[in-house]
Amino acid sequence: MGSTLHFIAMPFDRTEKGLVAGEFFKCKSPESAIERAKGLWQVLGHAGSVAIAREGYPETRITVLRKFGSVPGDLSF
Repeated sequence: MGSTLHFIAMPFDRTEKGLVAGEFFKCKSPESAIERAKGLWQVLGHAGSVAIAREGYPETRITVLRKFGSVPGDLSF
């Protein structure tokens, strides 16, 4: 059985509880995930964002492609 690979952009916002993840966006390529994450941070004004590649199911391996702005140090999903 083949492994699944997803590219995701996810924003983070500041709350009274600290940085909280917002709704994630699935993207078609690593480049589009990076561009979406950059836009979430730079254009839409989120505190930060991250672009990741997520591989496998049910066990997953996550690779951080790029971080923008304020992102939690622990990116366990």
